[in-house]
This record gives sequence, C-alpha cells and structure tokens, in this order.
Amino acid sequence: MKQADSAAKTKQRVSDEQRHLVLELRRRHSLREVAEATGLPLGTVKTLVSRSGIFRDNEQHRAMFTLPLISASTETLPSVPELPPQEVVTGDKEVDAVLWLRSIISTGQTALIDRAMEGAKKIRTPLDVLEKRYRDYLVAANPGHLFAAMSSFGFADLEALASRAIEQHHLRQEGAARFGDDLLADTEAESFCIEALRGLEQSGPLLDFDKAQIAARFNTHPDLLPHTLADCLYELGYWDQLYRLRNAVDRDASEGPPEATARDWFVFGLLAQIRPRDKAEALAVFRYLIASQRDDMAESEAILCNLIG
Repeated sequence: MKQADSAAKTKQRVSDEQRHLVLELRRRHSLREVAEATGLPLGTVKTLVSRSGIFRDNEQHRAMFTLPLISASTETLPSVPELPPQEVVTGDKEVDAVLWLRSIISTGQTALIDRAMEGAKKIRTPLDVLEKRYRDYLVAANPGHLFAAMSSFGFADLEALASRAIEQHHLRQEGAARFGDDLLADTEAESFCIEALRGLEQSGPLLDFDKAQIAARFNTHPDLLPHTLADCLYELGYWDQLYRLRNAVDRDASEGPPEATARDWFVFGLLAQIRPRDKAEALAVFRYLIASQRDDMAESEAILCNLIG
C-alpha cells in the first residue's frame, strides 16, 4: 500500500511545467539526457514521452502532405503512336537521321523507342563521330556563341536519352492519373503554406522569407508539424515528387509557390532538431541526404550531428 501511495505521489510531483520541459527537451536529446537534465527518473520520462503521442508519426500531417491517389485513365491511347516528322536540320543526312531518332526517343513511347534503337544500328558511321560533326555544325552556325556546342553534348548517347525519356513519360502519365488537368494548380498543402505565410515579405538577393518568421508561422499550426524524422522525410518526399511530376510536363511551372519552397526548407531544417527514434530512422535520414544531394547544404552538418547524437 505504501508503495502505491509513493508511486501516486511521484506522479503528482510531475507538474505541467515539467511535463512541457520533458517534451521540449526530448525533441533534441535522448531519453537519458532528458532524465538527467530534469532530475526525473528515466522511467517517468519514458512514460511522459510515450503518453504524449507527439513522438509518434503525425497522421494528420501525413494526410495533408500526400499526393492524390492514382485513378484509372479513361483516355483511349492510339495502339500505334505516330512518328515525329523527319526534318532537314543540318544537311548532313546521317546527323539529321540521328536527330530524328532522338526526337522519336524523346517521346518516351517504348514501342517507338525500340524502333529507333533498331534504326540506330543501321547507321554505319560511329555515333561519336556524328556527335563531333554535329558539334562542328553548331559552332559554324552560331559564330561567336560560347555555348553553341553544348547542345551536342550527349548526342551519341541514345541509351541515356531513352532512359530519361521513359522516366519522363511515366511521370507525365502519373501526373495525369493523380491530378487530371489540375497538376499545375495549387494543392491543398500549397494553399496551406500560402495562407500560413501570408503577409511575410521576401527580401535579399534571392528574395527569401526570413527563416525565423517562417518557423514562427508554421509552429502556430502544431497539428500539421512533423512529429518524427520519418514525418519529415514523408513531407520532403511529397514536395520532391510534386516537383518531378510538374517538371515532366512544364519545366517553367514546376517550382510551385515560394511559400511551398519555404516550407520545404523549414522541414529540411527540422532534420537537425527532431531526434531520431532509433538507428533505422537515423540511417534513413542519412540516406536521404546523399540521395537528394542536399548533403552539402548549410544545415547538413547540424543534421549529421543530430543523427549521431
């Protein structure tokens, strides 16, 4: 009986202020470090953190930052896609033939690409030689233009072109299946970002929003904040895929509103603040840094320090 009374008193001694402090510290420190900093038993800290629920994935947040489901298309596609027209561009028949094959490959249509790759095998002159001839043509046709030859780079690499074209074609199909005709319209998540940052002014050479103001605004919407590093990666994946889908359709309209970009960088910064729940989550963030090529960003060192504790 005395032990039960003692346990009850221990629970009562945890004030709301202590509970808040524990949860705030847990965002940046291990459970043991929080216990040492607050003077509370490790078991009490674990219980407070577990019962709070804020260190579990935030389902409401994920619902906001989720792409629409893919719907079956009702569009009837032609059984045999049409070939792009063959044109005289350089006057060099072999170079123009390769340019035509590249235009066929760029459609992303597998059936046409297969035919183009077979056609390329019939060209007797090595493709790298034709690439040099095309480069010479570009330089001669654009005298004094320092970057004229750049259009010829990769001219001979039809395999790489095919790989990119197929990926872009699949992205265009996915974008249509998810958004229909509304791919370039603001998503619900983008509208939220626009509203959250309404009134903030962009400044500086890159016309950025102030980071502190961004954080303050988004922090007033705790229901839509990532609770875990996994939540952060989930949202960052949303922004990345949305960009890729749009970029496959219209490169000039793929960035989205600046408020969405600000949100992306805000969440990226949270990778340095939210503690990993386990080694697997830390490893997932590390892999993201490498795969996304953001490992050289200003926040990256702080993120890595957060991962290793």
